[in-house]
Amino acid sequence: MKASLLLAVFISLAYGAFGQIKALVGGTLIDGYGGKPVHNSVIIIEGEKIKKVGHQGNTPIPEGAEIISTEGMSVLPGLWDMHVHLMINGHSDYTHWDTAYIDQFEKVIMPSSALQLLKAGVTSARDLGAPLEASINVRERINRGEIPGPTIYVSGPFLQHRPYPGTEAFRWGIYGPADARAKVQKLAKAGVNCIKMIDHDEMSKEEIKAIVEEAHKYKLPVVAHSHRPDEIRLGLEAGVDCFEHTGLSSAPEYPEDILAMIKERTAKMNLGPLYWTPTVEGLYNYEYTRDNPEKLDNDCWHEGLPRSIVEDIRNSIRYPGRLPYFQLTPIRKPTLEKKVKQLRDAGVVLLIGTDSGIPMKFHCQSTWNELDVWTNEFKMDAMYSIKAATYWPAKAMGADHAYGTISEGKYADIIAVKGDVLRYIALLQNVDMVIKHGKRIK
Repeated sequence: MKASLLLAVFISLAYGAFGQIKALVGGTLIDGYGGKPVHNSVIIIEGEKIKKVGHQGNTPIPEGAEIISTEGMSVLPGLWDMHVHLMINGHSDYTHWDTAYIDQFEKVIMPSSALQLLKAGVTSARDLGAPLEASINVRERINRGEIPGPTIYVSGPFLQHRPYPGTEAFRWGIYGPADARAKVQKLAKAGVNCIKMIDHDEMSKEEIKAIVEEAHKYKLPVVAHSHRPDEIRLGLEAGVDCFEHTGLSSAPEYPEDILAMIKERTAKMNLGPLYWTPTVEGLYNYEYTRDNPEKLDNDCWHEGLPRSIVEDIRNSIRYPGRLPYFQLTPIRKPTLEKKVKQLRDAGVVLLIGTDSGIPMKFHCQSTWNELDVWTNEFKMDAMYSIKAATYWPAKAMGADHAYGTISEGKYADIIAVKGDVLRYIALLQNVDMVIKHGKRIK
């Protein structure tokens, strides 16, 4: 073997096989910014980060790089899911789940959920509601590379007026403004990434204000449920940064005074965008899942779970049409599209989030289903939907310097699917390639 060839082989082994330099070549790049896709793209990855982005006409491939063909594929940033629940996985009986498995949340349930999200192309996720220690420990184990999963942003326990019986480990009651500040301080010092409120229309205005003010002192965004009108009104008054859901009420639209408050808030550009995570798919698709339950047989949601838990989940959803959780859904479903349109017209920035983990809603399926409803049912532009799952979530979490787009200097969180995802968004149900921090996962 000639010396030059030996040298080339050595370089290839040193940099390619060990994954130090990779070149994704030939795909149609959707970079997350919302602009025109780049055909015949080239993405150079060095270690964990993106070194160069271009196309085959202007971006040379470093000698010895591991070349990964993306011909015929759509290449886009790893997806974000801004509303997941790692501690649950589709079981229909929360009371049973919380008592039977709380001791397994940290070691079994949450790592399993994280793995399923990652393999579905979700490379970043916001986990909204779980025991504090478990949340921090699972996030840090992922960050250290001990277990696979998305980059996780955690809220730890919900903050609410009073915890529901048996949920005190992950729902903290608020007993006055001083207590509100103390609990936010405890969460902040533990290292959470955001603060989450629920049922805050049962709190006093002083308690809500204390939570938001204290969170902002620590530069933590405040996320709040928006099921009921007063949750929205009080949240807007206090300066909540992001609202969750489009409401569980069957009211056909948002009241005019709320829309006026939203428009007033979105006009204040100095405050930045007002974010909203609608989480519509679980409700929108319930009747279809009830009548066509075959998708529940997909075993992707079994991964990482012992057989006993898989069987428990399966038995709990054996009769989809009988689940109490969804009995009001048929009268709520018609309100969803209009409410989402109202929010968009009022100037909020919509984010992809799914409530993943609620009954019959599995982490390996949730995110693409939400994108599908936005694009194919609500007729939003596919690029808009993708940006809501890439650029905007990173911006909302203050992580846009490192995530959310495929651009130089950012972490190489990249997915690819065979075909044109802008025309067929449902291709995301089978993500062909997942790269997180430069490491190929799938």
